[in-house]
Amino acid sequence: MKRDDTLWKGILEDLFDDFLRFFVKNAVKKFDFKRGFEFLDKELEELFPLQEGKNVRFVDKLVKVWLKNGQEEWILIHIEVQGQAQQNFAERMFVYYYRILDRYNKSTASFAIYSDNNPTFHPKSYSRKFLNTSINFKFNTYKIIDQNEESLVQNPNPFAVIILTVLTALKKGKVEDKRLIDLKIDLVKNLMRRKFSHEKIEALMSFITRYVRFSNSKYDSIFEEKLDFITEKNYPMGIKQLILTKERAEGKAEGRAEGRAEGKAEGRAEGKAETQLEKDINFTQNLLRNTDFSNEKIADLVGVEVSFVNDVKKILKVK
Repeated sequence: MKRDDTLWKGILEDLFDDFLRFFVKNAVKKFDFKRGFEFLDKELEELFPLQEGKNVRFVDKLVKVWLKNGQEEWILIHIEVQGQAQQNFAERMFVYYYRILDRYNKSTASFAIYSDNNPTFHPKSYSRKFLNTSINFKFNTYKIIDQNEESLVQNPNPFAVIILTVLTALKKGKVEDKRLIDLKIDLVKNLMRRKFSHEKIEALMSFITRYVRFSNSKYDSIFEEKLDFITEKNYPMGIKQLILTKERAEGKAEGRAEGRAEGKAEGRAEGKAETQLEKDINFTQNLLRNTDFSNEKIADLVGVEVSFVNDVKKILKVK
């Protein structure tokens, strides 16, 4: 699975309540948020098993929600991230719908979010007709490149930050890295101005950091230095320190931290190592939560030892 796909899957779980408030009018009146949500990944996998020799999954989430009247409903979300027109996309949305209906007898609300940069690709329905027999399947759609950035900046919903992040990422190649780093820092500053919980700040910061990438890797370290200044100014410990402190409190990474040398130059090296450590932790967590990959496969994708994956699993308390 591509890294962007994994990031989308993770952020949808972290901010699904905000997703509903962002896309569904009067969501607070419709849904019983106190009952939470159930992510039906297993049900989707049973309906759409991986084909032999094809290690490809689309960014889909099937979620059980509860209405205020006590009724159970399902919501299907499909994120189109491939950046190219697909002739059969609308048909695939219909296939998802009717298979869920046939297998589980559940009607679903279907959402397609297009994060590609093709302005003409925006399927909204699927229809078929033969001998006076017809079907016309319509689904909810959202084209990110068509959105107004200023409106998103003013939008208090955390999901607006995700859309802004994707819009910024789509500018890669159209603007120089020098300009892209300023845009990425603007995302962070906008995030810091918002009164979100630490958990949502952490999830969104991870999404911003990993989703917007530079053509030249040297700008990664420049961004990290600016990020250090911003987060330490706005938070007593900073975003990275929140993650690392949590690690150490559970007995992880202390040896590595203590093993780093003393001195000013080595302190700077430690800061860079911790920045990379944070990224590795976040990526490993997303893979553990959203894939069935083996520990060896995850270690290979992240570029760490298998023991590192095992440590993260202990923190997440997953089998």
